[in-house]
Amino acid sequence: MTSIEAAILYTGLFIILFILLKVNVGRVRSAEKIIFGDGANERLQRAQRVQGNAVEDVPVTLIGIVGLGVLSAPVLLIHGLGALFLIGRVLHAVGLGGSSGGSPGRMFGTLLTAIVMLATGISCLWFALF
Repeated sequence: MTSIEAAILYTGLFIILFILLKVNVGRVRSAEKIIFGDGANERLQRAQRVQGNAVEDVPVTLIGIVGLGVLSAPVLLIHGLGALFLIGRVLHAVGLGGSSGGSPGRMFGTLLTAIVMLATGISCLWFALF
């Protein structure tokens, strides 16, 4: 597998995750009979925030991972960043989706996401400059 193929693999996996998050919002919206907005419904608000948090973090990080693929960064680096990022986002989604308060999934998911975002940014700088 080439670097760009590895990067595109994670792009595909995150597209599937985005679809699952979108379907979950629709499922909760339907179950709660809320057509528009959030109806001040905590369950729907959590589902929307899970999706919203992914929308905030995933695109920019995937751009970095694909950029690393274009720059022919080591495949192992791309797999490490991509897999850890996916695990972090799933942990966050499960943790926040299950509770409006703090949870281990939310905490570890957020931490892992931040670490991978930082590592991706630093890696992009490294491979672009050196």
